[in-house]
Amino acid sequence: MSTENATGAAQEAANDPGEAGIVAKLSTLDRFLPVWIVVAMAVGLLLGRLIPGLAPALDAIAINGTSVPIAIGLLVMMYPVLAKVRYDRLDSVTGDKRLLISSLVLNWVLGPALMFALAWLLLPDLPEYRTGLIIVGLARCIAMVIIWNDLACGDREAAAVLVALNSVFQVIAFGLLGWFYLSVLPGWLGLPVADLNISTWTIVGSVLVFLGVPLVAGYLTRTLGEKAKGREWYESKFLPKIGPLALYGLLFTIVLLFALQGRQITSQPLDVVRIALPLLAYFAIMWAGSYALGRGVGLGYERTTTLAFTAAGNNFELAIAVAIATFGATSGQALAGVVGPLIEVPVLVALVYVSLWLRRRLFPAPSAPTARSGPRT
Repeated sequence: MSTENATGAAQEAANDPGEAGIVAKLSTLDRFLPVWIVVAMAVGLLLGRLIPGLAPALDAIAINGTSVPIAIGLLVMMYPVLAKVRYDRLDSVTGDKRLLISSLVLNWVLGPALMFALAWLLLPDLPEYRTGLIIVGLARCIAMVIIWNDLACGDREAAAVLVALNSVFQVIAFGLLGWFYLSVLPGWLGLPVADLNISTWTIVGSVLVFLGVPLVAGYLTRTLGEKAKGREWYESKFLPKIGPLALYGLLFTIVLLFALQGRQITSQPLDVVRIALPLLAYFAIMWAGSYALGRGVGLGYERTTTLAFTAAGNNFELAIAVAIATFGATSGQALAGVVGPLIEVPVLVALVYVSLWLRRRLFPAPSAPTARSGPRT
């Protein structure tokens, strides 16, 4: 069964009392997705630990601080999802002021402030890790959130608009917020200050690679495909063929990411636990709070789900690149960035299932047509 069909089945399962029967029809890959993700993480950690030269070799293949192998994995992962987006429906998203304003406030006001508070509350004696977590909180998600949203049957068009909005604010606000949360605000509160010296090109490069390339590719694929063969062929024939690439790309990316940092993570288990605690609190609070906000302002299931995942996720690729460029590859700040996906990946996968469970209980009526995502073939 293709990823497209699996996602559609997951959506039906969330509404159908015979959920177990539908889940049983999923392919082995889709049914045991959390297992494969954990296996991919374990394989990556073992490879990084057992093959000493692997991480430096992979890390050496980089352009402007961006790991080429990881970039390839992310592009493969994001392209099928962005090729599914109905770009002719984006105007229904941009006109939804509740969604856009909620997303901006959550991502650029509450998210960084929450991570700052948790980092200082739970890591007061570990300044390097604390700084690293604050950097993670500033890097709003523009990449992997696309696939979490799709697996949870969120609104694809809304996700495309919100990650594009995040990418624009990332270029504009990342450096300014880093200066505020690391140098200005601690000084006002009588706390030790840190310095963050980051090149704007690092941020621009992250946005262009992790969002720009697959977004343009997805748009051109749909536009040219529908023009040449028609929408019915595109959605019933073409999309099911490329759909599985999203999950293959995800697993490939996870293996590479943890292979790059496997030795660093496994050699400092207690430090990883300390860093994990504020991250766990952050993901839980941001996702639950965003979901409650979406429900409270009257958004349908699809857009509430999209709001929650785009607010809870972080651009750990950018955070790691910034930490390494500023403080060094072996710094505590870099380790904090690396632990980010170690915690984020399994937590957000679990939240996909929580979201589908909540759909049956909080959104019994079908969402309005304008809030629905594109057809799932």
